[in-house]
Amino acid sequence: MVFKKIALVGALLGTGLAQAFAPQTGTWIVTSEVNGKPGRGLAIDVQDNTLVMQMYAYDASGNATFYMTSGPLANDNYAAPLNKYRGGRYLGSGELSGKEDGSAGTVSMRFVSGTKGYITLPGEAEKEISRFNFAYANDPQGLKGIWLFSPLNSLTPTADFFRLEKAQPATQYGNGLMASSDGSFGCEHQVTGNAAGTVLCVKVNSAGKVLRGYQFIYSVNDGEGNLLNSLGQATSIAAMRRLANRTDTGTGIFLKSESSDAAAAPVVSPDQLRLAIESVAAQVE
Repeated sequence: MVFKKIALVGALLGTGLAQAFAPQTGTWIVTSEVNGKPGRGLAIDVQDNTLVMQMYAYDASGNATFYMTSGPLANDNYAAPLNKYRGGRYLGSGELSGKEDGSAGTVSMRFVSGTKGYITLPGEAEKEISRFNFAYANDPQGLKGIWLFSPLNSLTPTADFFRLEKAQPATQYGNGLMASSDGSFGCEHQVTGNAAGTVLCVKVNSAGKVLRGYQFIYSVNDGEGNLLNSLGQATSIAAMRRLANRTDTGTGIFLKSESSDAAAAPVVSPDQLRLAIESVAAQVE
């Protein structure tokens, strides 16, 4: 299973077990406030072991304000002052330097994954926080884009690089396939069976035979999981990265062109790809 990857990391890389999570950089929310009430949000970034969080919220008078905290993240835990500021630039003003205006108190956080954690704000009980995914639903359209699949081992120094762009019918375990233009590679959110809650991908040859697969979980543009052999067995951990979104806008520093020949005639039928996904999904433990 993809969730056994922690032990596999230590075995493959010859290091101690990976136990700490670097929170995914981006917009976070108090999970219970996702409906916009009261409309607070967090911007979290971690570089090396330093965490910086900006929080936009309101003061007791209802005025919009922001806070910032920074400090070391250690063993998935963080605690430091939540600082206030005043006197900075406003829209249309000249140069003004904002100054610290005291602290609202101590903010503490603990993370249980790269996309989920818990925060204790000054004067409040602990609340769940999560990475805010506002653009990609758990459906075929959410998988569109150019993806890089990279096994993390020295035995199979290969990677798969595909543009997922063609919608195909769902398998018996998923909610709809998104495939490459030639039909040789496809991915699907699994909603039933042993792989439910993960994304399953397969690469097949022109006869529809499974060459290898991937099973992973992801948030926005980054995923992690396992490389699967033709029998659906996990052989190593793997990292996934969406290099461009559904409109081919790059998600990183620059966008590489797709290396495969997108103009080639389809060599794999939708039925072959669907049956390949189902065969792997049925064998995942």
